[in-house]
Amino acid sequence: MTTDLVDLLQWLVDQDSPSTDKASVDRLQDIVEGEVRAAGGRPERIRQAGYGDHVRVDVPGGTGQVLVLCHVDTVWPVGEAARRPFRVENGVAFGPGSSDMKGGVALALHVLQRIARSTRSPASRLCILFTSDEEVGSPTSRTLIEAEAGASHSVLVLESGFPPDGAVKTFRKGWGRYTIRAHGRAAHAGADHELGRSAIKELAAQVLRIEAMTDYASGTTLNVGTIIGGTRVNVVPDQAEAAVDVRMTSAESATRIDAALKGLTPVGEGVGLEVTGGLNRPPFERTRGVAALYESARAIASELGFELPEVAMGGASDGNFTAALGVPTLDGLGLVGEGAHSLDEYVLLDHDDRRVRLLEELLLRLA
Repeated sequence: MTTDLVDLLQWLVDQDSPSTDKASVDRLQDIVEGEVRAAGGRPERIRQAGYGDHVRVDVPGGTGQVLVLCHVDTVWPVGEAARRPFRVENGVAFGPGSSDMKGGVALALHVLQRIARSTRSPASRLCILFTSDEEVGSPTSRTLIEAEAGASHSVLVLESGFPPDGAVKTFRKGWGRYTIRAHGRAAHAGADHELGRSAIKELAAQVLRIEAMTDYASGTTLNVGTIIGGTRVNVVPDQAEAAVDVRMTSAESATRIDAALKGLTPVGEGVGLEVTGGLNRPPFERTRGVAALYESARAIASELGFELPEVAMGGASDGNFTAALGVPTLDGLGLVGEGAHSLDEYVLLDHDDRRVRLLEELLLRLA
């Protein structure tokens, strides 16, 4: 990896930027703006109230638009960068957010600088978005992403490439989150147990229903991840709720599961049931357009002297939004790494030159 790219990656990783801490994210966006200006660009700061600001960069080019997606926020709290600073061991870089996705942010800024120094111009104008809230479902950036995708013929997502050989991602599952609340009637557990209506008992029955909707054959999974309820052990609980994570492979299965969850009815008498939530990211399906964009990238990689495999992933990204709109989308074009959201998160430094050249050629050639 070129020294300036390593230095930039270290600079970014050693800055905390949890999605929920606006001040930290905004400080990181200050770095992004500075690097863009150093490349001769004019970043646009898109101010936000509850989350960090977004940064948009437009690069002149030919006809049409290519949208590039990066996010600067991480899942790690303030102080994590100091506890686990950037380090390199045997060609592997470690640190919070290194793979997800400060490696992609560093790559975007580095390639932007290379294009600014190049005598070549992009075949299409470029719109690069550095967003601030991907890790919490993109509540403020989704509208912006979808609007720019609607004006684009291709979308490139700089989430990490999949190790060991840097596979790009041409399919991602959709993701939904639901909350199931049961409402019962409180009563003394000893003196008046028969008068109570247990919300926990109701919720337990619903959990069995929900888990039974999992279908591994179709790639649909429902996971009841947390349950809370009750007040004291000697009180029949009148409130309980469960959080449900849902993953699916197609728009049809998303619609079916959404209807099934929202159609749940109470099992017991005298209890109520409330279902909230829904689909956050629709499935990123491997359409003809996605396949054609992948083939373009694979052909460029072959010209550059290396293979570019593809892979399907269970996790979601902002690319799910754009792919669901029918815009050809290619994900996993960032630096190669893995271990997102874990203490072992890493980036492989021996892939850097390939990723730099691949992204640069894609940005210059896509039309």
